[in-house]
Amino acid sequence: MSERAMQEPTLLLLTALADEPRHGYAIAREVEKISGGRVKMRTGTLYGALERLLGQGLIEVHEEEIVDSRLRRTYTLTSAGRAGLAAEAERIAATAREAARRLGVAGVPGVSGAQGVSRVVGGAASA
Repeated sequence: MSERAMQEPTLLLLTALADEPRHGYAIAREVEKISGGRVKMRTGTLYGALERLLGQGLIEVHEEEIVDSRLRRTYTLTSAGRAGLAAEAERIAATAREAARRLGVAGVPGVSGAQGVSRVVGGAASA
């Protein structure tokens, strides 16, 4: 995995597969859920991205079955995909911690997470 930040679709797809194998439609629904409804992957985009991730060795086909006369593939993370996702999660967390620190959110009693950031952005954080 490179040192570059993952693109959001890659991050969302890998996150959708982090806890269990899923088939395409389930992945698309999970991506929508993870993103709070902000990202809705179209079928062509989804399967193109899955093929790219297969080629990069970040995911693999877990199972193939015939459902209603159609082939359904279930995908899962590879060890490389899991390691890449873990590294990206740590990179994002470190950046968020630094942003919170610079905003004065970190260490302020009673101010944490998104609520604290909203309070700081809306005005000075109060102790």
